[in-house]
Amino acid sequence: PDVRDGLKPVHRRILYAMHQLRLDPTAGFKKCARIVGDVMGKFHPHGDAAIYDAMVRLAQDFAARYPLVEGQGNFGNIDGDNAAAMRYTEARLTEVARALLAGIEDDAVDFRPTYDGEEQEPVVLPAAFPNLLANGAAGIAVGMATSIPPHNAGEICAAALHLVHHPDATVADLLRRMPGPDFPTGGIVAEDAEAILSAYETGRGSFRLRARWEIERGKHGTWQVVVTEIPYQVAKARLIEQIAQLLEERKLPLLADVRDESTEQVRLVLEPKSRGVEPEVLMQTLFRATALESRFPLNMNVLDATRTPRVMGLRDVLRAWLDHRHDVLTRRSRHRLAAIERRLEILDGYLSVYLNLDEVIRII
Repeated sequence: PDVRDGLKPVHRRILYAMHQLRLDPTAGFKKCARIVGDVMGKFHPHGDAAIYDAMVRLAQDFAARYPLVEGQGNFGNIDGDNAAAMRYTEARLTEVARALLAGIEDDAVDFRPTYDGEEQEPVVLPAAFPNLLANGAAGIAVGMATSIPPHNAGEICAAALHLVHHPDATVADLLRRMPGPDFPTGGIVAEDAEAILSAYETGRGSFRLRARWEIERGKHGTWQVVVTEIPYQVAKARLIEQIAQLLEERKLPLLADVRDESTEQVRLVLEPKSRGVEPEVLMQTLFRATALESRFPLNMNVLDATRTPRVMGLRDVLRAWLDHRHDVLTRRSRHRLAAIERRLEILDGYLSVYLNLDEVIRII
C-alpha cells in the first residue's frame, strides 16, 4: 500500500470508479457487477473476481475497522462464508471513503493515464483520513510482504496532532496517545509494553491477540466460560471445528463441551469437565492449543512518497501522511485562488463593458 492513502491500486481504482458513478453515501446503491465492470474496463485490467473480492473486503465490518464501501445484500460473515455473487449485491461509498476522496476535483493530487491511455486515474487519493493505520493492510508481492493491523482513528489523530505540535516527538510519546492496535473483532492484545514499543519503532514485530472471555455462574456452583470476542481474521466456524476436533481426540482434558450461541454478537459457550476446574487454567490450555490466541505480525513495508518500498516506523508513517495532507491543502488552496482569479478577470471584463455599453453596442 501507499503510505499516504494506505491503499493498493485495486482499492484506489474501486473507490475512484465509485466516485465517478456518483455513489455517495447519500445516493442510491448500484449493482456490484456494474461497479466491477467499470473498474475492470477503465482502470484495472485484471479478473473480475480479484476486483470483487477486494471490494467485498472493504465492505465487511469484521474485516475493515472503518469500512470504505457500504454493502447491501450478503457480503459474507465472521464464520468465513463467502459473499453472494456480484450480480446479487449492491454497494455505495461510506463517509470514510468520501473523506479519502475529498478534494480530488480541486487538483489536490496528480493524475496519470490509465492502462489504455483513454482516461486518467489518481496516483494517490487526497486522504483526509489516516487510512493506512486505521484500516491496516496485508499482502505479499514480488518477494515483499506487508502486514499492518487496524488502529483506532481517534487515537491516530491524537498522535498525529501531537506530532504536528512537537515534530521531535518520540515513538514512546506517540504510543501514549495510540497505545496499540484496535481490531474490528475486538480481543485483547497480550503483549508487554517494551515489545510493542520496539515493534512500532522499527516497523517490525508481532502482537499476541487473545479472545475476550467471562465466567457465567449457574446454580449449585456450576459455571461456564462465554467467549464474546475472538481474534482478528479467525473464522468462527473453523475455530469451533478445531476445538471440537481436539475434544474428540481427547487433547483438552478440562473441557466437556463447546456450543455456538452467536447471534449478531459472538457468543461461544465452553463447558468445563467439572466445577473444580479453575477457569483460568482451562482458558490457558485453550489459548495454547487453539486459535483463541493468535499472533498478528507487524511489518510496515509501504511505498513512500517517491513510490519506493521501505519499512517505516510509526513516526515516519504519521509524518508521511501529515506531509501529504500539507501538500493537498496547498494544492487545493492554489486551485481555489486560480479559480477566483479567473472569475475576477471575467468580472473586470464585464465591468469595462458595462461602463462603455454604448461603444460596445456600436462596435458589435
